[in-house]
Amino acid sequence: MQISVESVKEVRAQTSAGMMDCKKALEQCGGDIGGAVEALRQKGFAMAAKRADRAVGEGVVASYLHHNSRVGALLELNCETDFVARTDDFKRLAYDLAMHIVASDPAYLSIDEMPSDSSASAEAVCLLSQPFVRDPSMSVADVITEAIARTGENIRIGKFARIEVGC
Repeated sequence: MQISVESVKEVRAQTSAGMMDCKKALEQCGGDIGGAVEALRQKGFAMAAKRADRAVGEGVVASYLHHNSRVGALLELNCETDFVARTDDFKRLAYDLAMHIVASDPAYLSIDEMPSDSSASAEAVCLLSQPFVRDPSMSVADVITEAIARTGENIRIGKFARIEVGC
């Protein structure tokens, strides 16, 4: 099957995967762009699972201050190397996650940290389970997994804090 350059570019735009990976995914899916995007996302999840045990000793501290200067967030985002930590893509991810924290007000990082007697849903109070504010079709964990697939390194949220005036 002949795969058009436009199709490869479309899959690459949606996934940030390499050109050859996009072409292979399109070939496997018979030229279906949606199927290729989903196949590459699944590949990203597999890559993230392989890297989950790697140490994350580098990273950045990002901040976001809302336009009214009444609420802000600090976030520690860790990765494996300082090379990745210095990239604009990684810094943008950290900034977007800090902005998400301001918008969504999570109380816990993951379900594991939630008290067992809590009546709140995980999607409401756990950062990694929440729908991402920039793309509600994905959770915060999915956004981090995609970043892991793009960078080839393990990425984890270290700590976060949300501060609001009067609370």
